[in-house]
Amino acid sequence: MALPVLDVLPRLMEVAREAAHAAALVGMKHWRKLERVERKADGSPVTVADREAEAAAVAILERGCPGVAILGEEGGLRGGEGATRWIVDPLDGTIGYSRGGVMWGPLVALEHDGAIVVGAMELPVIRAAYWAGRGLGCFRDGERVRVSTTDQWPRAILSLGGMKRAMFDHVRGAAVESLVRTSRTSRAYGDVGSCAMLLDGTADVWIEAGVQVWDLAAPRILVEEAGGRFTDFDGVPGHTTGEAIASNGALHAHVVASFASARPR
Repeated sequence: MALPVLDVLPRLMEVAREAAHAAALVGMKHWRKLERVERKADGSPVTVADREAEAAAVAILERGCPGVAILGEEGGLRGGEGATRWIVDPLDGTIGYSRGGVMWGPLVALEHDGAIVVGAMELPVIRAAYWAGRGLGCFRDGERVRVSTTDQWPRAILSLGGMKRAMFDHVRGAAVESLVRTSRTSRAYGDVGSCAMLLDGTADVWIEAGVQVWDLAAPRILVEEAGGRFTDFDGVPGHTTGEAIASNGALHAHVVASFASARPR
């Protein structure tokens, strides 16, 4: 591709921020004003806000990086295959959004040769915006953020991506139950709110399951650039399996071991 990705990461980080903010503004325009909520083929909800927010984000990405492929939750793949692509969830947390909740927002990431190199996330109702670039750090509203330093599981605050069937009916769901029972306390705001807790240091571990690549791509680099670790349930770094353990690093081995002990024999 014509764009030398690794040489222009600061500019690409700005493009991701702008795209996320454009989507956030659309979400706010429709927030608590929806007339109806539709259902996709898989039963998940979708609204006019999801579609318009994706269009707004895509417009920014196409203007800022012409010719780069874009994978969006609502519109699929635009621009064909390639080593570099934007990955967009225009409104993560549609279920809560459709009920007037506050823990929702856009996720925008740039994937290059299988690695996430730029990411942005926004929670517009609480006016919190996060962004990161590979080797550049993770920021909230311009201030550098770092994950917590908690290193003992009985003192850990666990953030779950919602108390949902995919979490506890997972083939290793017993590990989730055990971690909830043995942590200091657990929170389940779901979606972008769960990730934000880890980035802000108000949680030490975030577990997610039953999601898609656009739900995990941006959070991966945000967590890693905030000093944390991001893997699947086997401890393998990645963002494509639909499951994730994200942590402050100090507690990661304990959580991975819990999932290993729950593996079906």
